[in-house]
Amino acid sequence: MSLADEMFQAMMDYSPLHAAMLGVPGWEDGLGDLSVDGQRTDRDRIAALLDRAETDDTEDAVTLAVIRQQGRAIVDRIDARLAEHTVATMSAPVNSLLMISSKLDVSQRLDKYPRYIEQAGERVRDSGRRPLSRHLQTGVQRMDAFLALPAQEWEGAHSGEIRTAVAGFRDVLASIEDGRDDDKAGLCWLPDGERNYANLVRNYTTTSRTPDELHRLGLDIIASLREEYAEIGSRLWGTKDVPEIFHRLRTEMLWDNEEQMIENALAAIARAEAEAPKWFGRMPVVGCQVRAVPEEEQRTSAIAFYQPAPADRSRPGTYWLNPLGATERSRTLSEVTAFHEAVPGHHYQFSIAAETDLPNLRKYAFIEAYLEGWGLYTERLADEMGLYSSDEQRLGMLGLDAMRAGRLVVDTGIHAFGWSRQQAVDYLRENTVMTEPEIDSEIDRYIETPGQALAYMVGRLEIQRIRAEAETKLGDRFDVRAFHDLVVGSGAVPLSTLDQIVTSWTASP
Repeated sequence: MSLADEMFQAMMDYSPLHAAMLGVPGWEDGLGDLSVDGQRTDRDRIAALLDRAETDDTEDAVTLAVIRQQGRAIVDRIDARLAEHTVATMSAPVNSLLMISSKLDVSQRLDKYPRYIEQAGERVRDSGRRPLSRHLQTGVQRMDAFLALPAQEWEGAHSGEIRTAVAGFRDVLASIEDGRDDDKAGLCWLPDGERNYANLVRNYTTTSRTPDELHRLGLDIIASLREEYAEIGSRLWGTKDVPEIFHRLRTEMLWDNEEQMIENALAAIARAEAEAPKWFGRMPVVGCQVRAVPEEEQRTSAIAFYQPAPADRSRPGTYWLNPLGATERSRTLSEVTAFHEAVPGHHYQFSIAAETDLPNLRKYAFIEAYLEGWGLYTERLADEMGLYSSDEQRLGMLGLDAMRAGRLVVDTGIHAFGWSRQQAVDYLRENTVMTEPEIDSEIDRYIETPGQALAYMVGRLEIQRIRAEAETKLGDRFDVRAFHDLVVGSGAVPLSTLDQIVTSWTASP
């Protein structure tokens, strides 16, 4: 077995549910081990593979770079002990488990659910790294909501055991009286927090940029976006006043009903698919479907997300839309989100990589600076492609740009500079068009998944820089279709590696 295959095996053994989400066969009955000893065993195994990667001469340079990044990311996340203070958001082990169970065939692993949920409770109960008090309360509410539902089909014959374990986890959260307050929300307030955050920043961005550099970058982008808001606002409404533009976006551009939101997404994806051959030489074989998040999952689900097609292509890739509260949400975000999550964003990226003959590690590597950077890159690419139907929808593009730039500011503010939760809320309220519920949800996500939110804008800026340099070097010989095929056809790679891949391509005769 090659070193790449060994690392892939170790990664999927560490997180069998990730294998299930990808549809990769071989991990249908696994769930992973959340215990301290179990994660130490996983860490030791992956660290040994990383040691071998330092002297390996059998893998090519790109594959070695992916091996190192993927292995190091898992080691650093285990070292940060995130399982001990992550209980409220989608990155929380129990929340994640319950949400994805209806979307996968989990029948062969249900007997492992009770112990996994118990392990999650033990990690929180036995640790001095307390979650925020508000997150403990949110976790209790979400477990109560699950327990109040009738048994769902996916629970099968193990429903009683699973619900007993969920009730036990709920009681652990409710019993903790010394959760952190909102003024100490970040990793910098926890033991080894500065070191852990620096490692997570490195892994999520795949760059050497420091929290201070990223913080200042976010501030600069926010300032420049105000000029774009003023330009489009002047065309659309005859005003360059950014606060007025923000107010109108928050209060006037709302959906009439849930069906309208779904129909708009379908129309945007259809336009993108029709235009894509002018911008991509290679199209994914598998299609992309749009589905509404089931009603029982809407209160804990993200607003929108993409689920790749399984390895056997037994179903299409799926763009999931959460219709909850549609009439209180801005319709300006519809098209930009569809382009990011579906076509030509994550659907092209995941599907085309999976259809190559690359080793599994390269096909399915989860390098967020590349993955989310590509998604964010396609939001601006869609404007080049002429996909936005109106200036109203272009304001949505700016709205998501501002959110991602704001993430650079508030993620580093919380975890590196000791910002309170309220400071982060206030910053997003002033500098984005996000609604109050969206701001609350996003800030809680940043608190519980340190560094992840940095990947989006860093990745996009690097892909744009790499493309600009290729255009300069090649001049009239630059082919945007070939460039996009190269980027998505290489699989997920660290940004520095992507730079090397494109540089070699531009140097070819």
